[in-house]
Amino acid sequence: MSSNDFKMEEFFECTQCGECCNGYGGNFTDNLKIRDIAQFIGLSVDDFKDSFLSLSSDGRYMLAVKEDGNCVFFDKNCSIHPVKPRMCREWPFLPAVLKERSNWELMSSACPGIKTDINYEGLKKFILKYLEKTRSKEEISKLEINW
Repeated sequence: MSSNDFKMEEFFECTQCGECCNGYGGNFTDNLKIRDIAQFIGLSVDDFKDSFLSLSSDGRYMLAVKEDGNCVFFDKNCSIHPVKPRMCREWPFLPAVLKERSNWELMSSACPGIKTDINYEGLKKFILKYLEKTRSKEEISKLEINW
């Protein structure tokens, strides 16, 4: 079975619960995405950075979170959905799952849309194909796959 034979619904069906928008995991974003989001919400890049981003300990920009732990752009759903950062676009088909299969089960404990009674080899193939939407072939070739 090729990666094209697998459908997202075999592994994940979003319930719109917003759990993926909660947490202090660090949703990093680059300058191009910062510009896109700022433009989408009608702010200058500097005003956007001041209001909606924080700096990680290594100096990378990441979306800020509210006191309740939700992303600053989550209010019943994502208010920047058309321009959301790469990590959000990839969820739950993240490179971290390729690195460690148990990350899928861990994520499923927070996300009711993630299925665990699945073909894991199919999931691996699907993730690699899915990431072609958000990453270059070079980036994909460098991903660590430990299972």
